[in-house]
Amino acid sequence: MNVAIIGAGWAGLAAAIAATQAGHQTTVFEAARSVGGRARALTAPHADGTPLVLDNGQHILIGAYTESLRLMRLVGVDIAAALLRQPLVLRFPDGSGLQLPDLPPPWDALLGIVRARGWSWRERIALLRTAHAWQRAGFTCAPHDTVATLCGHLPQRLLDGFVDPLCVAALNTPAHAASGQVFLRVLQDSLFSGRGGSHLLLPRVDLGTLFPEAAAAWLVRQGALVRTGERVQALTPPTDGQAWRVDGTAFDAVVLATSSTEAARLVSHSAQTAPYSMTVALCDWAASAQALRFRAISTVYAQGTPPAQGRLLPEPMMALHSSAEQPAQFVFDRGQLGGPPGLLAFVASDSQGERTQTAQQVLQQARTQLGLPDLQVVQTVVEKRATFACTPSLRRPGNRVLSGLWAAGDYTEGPYPATLEGAIRSGLHAAQQITGLRH
Repeated sequence: MNVAIIGAGWAGLAAAIAATQAGHQTTVFEAARSVGGRARALTAPHADGTPLVLDNGQHILIGAYTESLRLMRLVGVDIAAALLRQPLVLRFPDGSGLQLPDLPPPWDALLGIVRARGWSWRERIALLRTAHAWQRAGFTCAPHDTVATLCGHLPQRLLDGFVDPLCVAALNTPAHAASGQVFLRVLQDSLFSGRGGSHLLLPRVDLGTLFPEAAAAWLVRQGALVRTGERVQALTPPTDGQAWRVDGTAFDAVVLATSSTEAARLVSHSAQTAPYSMTVALCDWAASAQALRFRAISTVYAQGTPPAQGRLLPEPMMALHSSAEQPAQFVFDRGQLGGPPGLLAFVASDSQGERTQTAQQVLQQARTQLGLPDLQVVQTVVEKRATFACTPSLRRPGNRVLSGLWAAGDYTEGPYPATLEGAIRSGLHAAQQITGLRH
């Protein structure tokens, strides 16, 4: 079969890899001149004018991202060199917080909670009882439950120091508005999927090197076409038994692996020329994609002068106490992750502020919480549509649009929030449907 993949983000590349492995002739269309979508490398000028490779946001993986890791290995990425693996840690600059030991579940979570710093025994027991109740219930809850509903009985210090940062990091949605069901699924897969599932995997290379560029090179070696800098203008539905057409070229199957807004544009356009029997399904899918709401993530890259040992932070990643005036929840020492010494990345999930304001607030946060008064902003990356708002009972667009037309992306129907693993799995699922169509 001749398959078109529109979009070369992580979902599109996963779909292209799986389709190529299944023996299909695959063509990938990407509007940008580089691959990777919302998880890609970018270049910014350093303070001295030299080019500096950064990322379009500070993305991390966890050990439970089995499909992401499998595809990385497949396309030739050295996992051990590309990712720093460490047990889950939510440690604050004041020393409080949680760090799990490297043990099989549930012993890692149990011992981590018992050893947590800054929590009373009453608070630790409350969290253990809650986690046990979630496990007994099979990590399920009512569809309308929020994370705040699930955790409302917990002491405030646990909400502030554990639930809120974990929720916003995983779902990019505050606890009072976030889906309890999706949150529980993340906890289940990370904490109870086997030893190492909760491990943090911190990139030691830029996001382009981590997967997208290697994936594109692998596809080319396998005979696939990867066409960057080429935005698809029109998707034409089949008539009289003909195939789907992408800018006039016929394909047996098409995977929309763009952003939800771009996919909705193409589907809405195709509905204008589609036979009446297709119009309702196309318009309904486009409407579900257009109905999604989004939340921003801001990443403030700041440069400081590292001490003699070459690190500004005691660990590669640390949690921060956040508020409206102190928006960052996490900070990464890029110097400990293969980047220039003294370069920090502050991540403000569910970002609400304007770019310059956010950067200034983060600098003040660094002064008060980290004791770093002399940081200079290098670049502030604001991804206004970083993730969909992961709210309860959310109707997400399905993977199947019509026969021969599928959608892939972290926003499509599935159990995960907007994550790299969610994107990868949606792409693989779309490709599997194409292979099933052939049979």
